[in-house]
Amino acid sequence: MTRTYVVTGSASGIGATTAALLRDRGERVVGIDLRGAEVEADLSTPDGRRDAAVRATELAGGTIDAVIACAGISAPIPATISVNFFGVTELLDHLRPALVGSPAPRVAVVSSMASLQPHSGEMVEAALRGDETEALRIAEELTAQGPEVGYLVYPSSKRALARWVRRQSITPEWAGAGIPLNAVAPGTVLTPMTAGLLETPEGRAMVDAAVPMPLNGHQPPESIANLLIWLTGVENTHMAGQVIYDDGGADVSLRGDDIWSWND
Repeated sequence: MTRTYVVTGSASGIGATTAALLRDRGERVVGIDLRGAEVEADLSTPDGRRDAAVRATELAGGTIDAVIACAGISAPIPATISVNFFGVTELLDHLRPALVGSPAPRVAVVSSMASLQPHSGEMVEAALRGDETEALRIAEELTAQGPEVGYLVYPSSKRALARWVRRQSITPEWAGAGIPLNAVAPGTVLTPMTAGLLETPEGRAMVDAAVPMPLNGHQPPESIANLLIWLTGVENTHMAGQVIYDDGGADVSLRGDDIWSWND
């Protein structure tokens, strides 16, 4: 039976690959992006998120079977927290009523192994409180100190998103409505977002030091897209709140074998 998917960031990178694979399988896809999608919207603003949800729901005929949220940016600018966190969480809140009408609703979002990197705890907490104004204020303070400090906005946005997924996945609104909500955390994916970083030996060395990937190195977008598709398929009935590090071994390289003893 054909399922209707909403895919954000559908015009490039992981989102474009995911949308293409779904269409090849015969699924119906409503893409959301700034340009080149069925719904053109700016997810960095509350109005853009609300309008995107309304238009996507209309194009889907009122019922959405799955949402795959890939839209994101990695630039050291304040908008990164707006797109990567609020552009996902608020959009999902707006789309949830249309998901409830599906016999097998599913949601998967793209986090990042950067969620393990240094970040601003203050920004993460502001985001989790739903305080976009405060999160942006903190981001502006960081980015004003230059790109090296400003980069903290990116891992902060992905840490906040991963925690939001874990926090919300078991609530009445999500688990109680029968909606598996999960995240995928990629390593270094070969997309336009990373092309500039990887075009020089110095850039590649810097990336590989921060994101060691002993299994098969840098990954194609298909490696993430296929996992997102499985997570949002009818076969996934019980996975909730998981942040799956599909990252060539970066998570294990950085955190080691024991992630359990904190609770001993």
